[in-house]
Amino acid sequence: MAVIFERTPVLTQVPFHYCPGCGHGIVHRMVAEVIDELGIREKTAGVAPVGCAVFAYNYFDVDMYEAAHGRAPAVATGFKRVHPDKYIFTYQGDGDLASIGTAEIVHAAHRGEKITTIFINNAIYGMTGGQMAPTSLVGQKTTTSPLGRDKNHCGEPIRIAEMLATINGSAFIARTALNSTPNLIKTKAAIKKAFEAQIAGKGFSLVEVLSPCPTNWGKAPGEAMDWINDAMIPYYPLGIMKEV
Repeated sequence: MAVIFERTPVLTQVPFHYCPGCGHGIVHRMVAEVIDELGIREKTAGVAPVGCAVFAYNYFDVDMYEAAHGRAPAVATGFKRVHPDKYIFTYQGDGDLASIGTAEIVHAAHRGEKITTIFINNAIYGMTGGQMAPTSLVGQKTTTSPLGRDKNHCGEPIRIAEMLATINGSAFIARTALNSTPNLIKTKAAIKKAFEAQIAGKGFSLVEVLSPCPTNWGKAPGEAMDWINDAMIPYYPLGIMKEV
């Protein structure tokens, strides 16, 4: 019998620890498939964040680093400058990248570091209990905003992709989502383009992925996908923000 679907060799045999309905496992597979398809497995390293994906080093069968909270772009910069002929990606959530790590991601882009970042935006702090994140939507209820995010008190959610697209050192910036089959296809295509930008030596690349967090959103997995479509995408529009 012909094999039509199998585990990519860039993923280990370790079961994911993520909650049911979480998008991390989907994106892990996409990143692994892209690395395999580009034939760069033996030349690639990754940087795991602090957050729900803190154990990402257990799942990718490539060299992996663990970075302090928010510092993955700095670690990736060090690797790339020592090994300019190899490839590096950071895998970060919105608490890691858009809060404590804002300076690192902005300055990595400004320097035009030839690294690739996969940015998971689920509009909440997942690992630590569902607190409001810089990406939480206005009116969104979290453990630290039980009445909903107040725009007058907290400001509006940060749009990372749009911000980084204005920086000269960025080469490829896109935002995608996991809420439908067409968007899954676009997500993998964007991840592949981000790695190709690094391979071509064009500069900094990032893919922001709108991803479900059913546990902390208090929704069933299907409802979480609907919420991405109905609530997140109107504020975080999808598409390629920059490509050079």
